[in-house]
Amino acid sequence: MTRSSGWPGAVGVAARGWGWRYATRRAWAVRGVDLDVAPGERVLLLGSSGSGKSTLLAGLAGLLDPGEGADDGTGEEEGSLHLDGVPARVARRRAVAGGAARTGLLLQDPLAQTVLARCGDDVAFGLENHAVPTVEIWPRVEAAMRGVAFPYPTAHPTDQLSGGERQRLALAGVIALRPGLLLLDEPSAMLDEPGTRMLREQVAAVLAATGATCVLVEHRLAGWIDLVDRVVVLDRTGGIAADGPPVTVFAAHGAALAAGGVWVPGHEPGRGAGPPRTPPATAPPGDGEMLLQARGLTATRRARARAGLPPVVAGIDVTVAAGRALCVLGDNGTGKSTLALTLAGLERPVAGEVVAGPRLAAGLRSPSPHRWRPRELVSRIGTVFQDPEHQIVATTVAAEIAVGPRRAGVPAADVEARVEELLGRMRLEHVARANPFTLSGGEQRRLSVAAVLAARPRVLVLDEPTFGQDARTWDALVALLRELIAAGHGVVAVTHDAPLAGVLGDAVLRLGSEHPDRGREEPRVGAA
Repeated sequence: MTRSSGWPGAVGVAARGWGWRYATRRAWAVRGVDLDVAPGERVLLLGSSGSGKSTLLAGLAGLLDPGEGADDGTGEEEGSLHLDGVPARVARRRAVAGGAARTGLLLQDPLAQTVLARCGDDVAFGLENHAVPTVEIWPRVEAAMRGVAFPYPTAHPTDQLSGGERQRLALAGVIALRPGLLLLDEPSAMLDEPGTRMLREQVAAVLAATGATCVLVEHRLAGWIDLVDRVVVLDRTGGIAADGPPVTVFAAHGAALAAGGVWVPGHEPGRGAGPPRTPPATAPPGDGEMLLQARGLTATRRARARAGLPPVVAGIDVTVAAGRALCVLGDNGTGKSTLALTLAGLERPVAGEVVAGPRLAAGLRSPSPHRWRPRELVSRIGTVFQDPEHQIVATTVAAEIAVGPRRAGVPAADVEARVEELLGRMRLEHVARANPFTLSGGEQRRLSVAAVLAARPRVLVLDEPTFGQDARTWDALVALLRELIAAGHGVVAVTHDAPLAGVLGDAVLRLGSEHPDRGREEPRVGAA
């Protein structure tokens, strides 16, 4: 991978008073940005949740279009945003027409970048759109997939990928374009630690070989700091809060940035959430009562079953108890999300069973959650999907939170009270009337948690609940979950977030063939 292989020159960035407001929002997503990035520079972009980091990356990629008139664009722009002296949108159009990408953006949500049914075709899609000569496409596809250590052949179906595998495929698609400006939006959010380490190594190799400019948004900073030259922090009220070499920025502004929610080395997550959870002196209602139990469970996704592929998890024996939390850990592709959906009643077991305890299943014909109707399920088992956009059904944030309790038949006054409470607890008051699809990834995640909690289910099944959170919203979310556990709820959390497992989990279930204890619960060290 060298410049002689056709990689274009590094791109320079210049922003002057730049801002963007989405068409359905009153507030500006980002505003007052004055920023210069020299060709070949590597910048870590930080800021609290909702400060506009993803919006700035989308602007740099040329994906934000105000249109020509009042009603034909996707939002309103102010100021200027240029790549090598050319407006970002114009630079993108010229690159597509000329067969060479100027920017490559890895989105926060890898599903949004998956467009075709086979993995190789998906990587090739961007090359075809850039009119790359046919003879060059497949060698570049295969080289990019090897470069990110993608574990499947080009013909592998994309609908059989885990979230982390899909993220790795999306990165291969970006690298195949050979961009002069590499834009990475939380690239390790869905990756396990081996995958994250491999990703960092690949990004470092790409930058070393090509000299491309890079703007990186990340919350998990370990290992990434050594890759960047500079840290830029967006101020949520507009403009730049800090800018300079990492050591200088963190030394001068570390405490203030951490107080504002920015993840800062030396200010580890979880300090506000407290030490590892221990059983309360007074047992909560139903403490220890069996709520859900898996016995000899074998589980798979419908797409895998239709394709005749073997199940992803087998031989699972696990109990979800009142007043307890279970954290499900494991590398990408080991079936964590599949297990979560099956425990939640959203996938049918292939073998074995999932049964609800007597009180959770009271009044229902079957103790098997997958046989329950949606209205029966919503008030008993609440599920937060790995991708928050998959469960958005309303046109405003407040209306989205109200969907569950209304479906469960909760009186209107109580619904309104629950919505107001959760808007405050999840720090979403400022976007209550906004369209959920215009929120940042972190805001969407908090919305998905709030929408599930509004129906007050006894069991919560959460897939990557802390994805995209700044330090303050992480603490707020974890504190709320701990309160629910103390009140007698059962929680299942699928996560790569080690600090979350450290402060939340009473027990851990590890999935993956490399673990001799696969499919068995292990008490968390220090847990009763």
